Amino acid sequence: MLRMSGNKITYLGHSTFLLTMQSGKTLLVDPWLAGNPACPAAFKKLPRVDIVAVTHGHMDHIGDLLEVARDHQPQIVANNEICLWLESKGIANLCPMNKGGSQKVGDVEITCVDAHHSSSIQDDGRVFYGGEPGGYVMRLPGGLSVYHAGDTCVFGDMKLIGELYAPDIACLPIGDHFTMGPREAALAIRLLGVRHVIPMHYATFPVLTGTPEDLRNRTQDILGLEIHALNPGETLQ
Repeated sequence: MLRMSGNKITYLGHSTFLLTMQSGKTLLVDPWLAGNPACPAAFKKLPRVDIVAVTHGHMDHIGDLLEVARDHQPQIVANNEICLWLESKGIANLCPMNKGGSQKVGDVEITCVDAHHSSSIQDDGRVFYGGEPGGYVMRLPGGLSVYHAGDTCVFGDMKLIGELYAPDIACLPIGDHFTMGPREAALAIRLLGVRHVIPMHYATFPVLTGTPEDLRNRTQDILGLEIHALNPGETLQ
């Protein structure tokens, strides 16, 4: 049985999540809202954002980062290169980190872990190096541990992530083409040893063809596994 300890996880479509703690404080992962065709209209503008975590620099993950930063002045967790870019835009409250490191940000302990992808920032017609992509293990008040894998393929060291951090929930991309598909995500679940999974990064565009149903079919032999296929706007609580 999954114990949320008063925390809530709201899926906003694609790879964007809003984590709400019992205190009412919020953590927004990969802020892509206004331009995100999967994000419900009610969530295009958020009333409160205390912390932002950015996995990498692609526009479908940072599309609203500057606006959210200016509107809410949250603490922003990202790799060093993204933080340098944000600093050049006059953004404060930056919490740079890199893979293998952990830090306490507000009430959340965050560890940056590996992801295999690419990362760049498009800005005014130019493309900037966005540092290496990553994922995050976020330990919320009450002990709930959430692993957001970012954009990635499956890789063997996911087993180490499972052994070191034992996440309660894993948010895993399943769309294929640019990230893992269901076949690879099924192996990722086995490597992580996780029993609660929220699929992400699928169905936003036609090219992202992976489905939660396919993932379920490939993992039906894993005892106790729950695939929480949240529709955009739905909350796990």
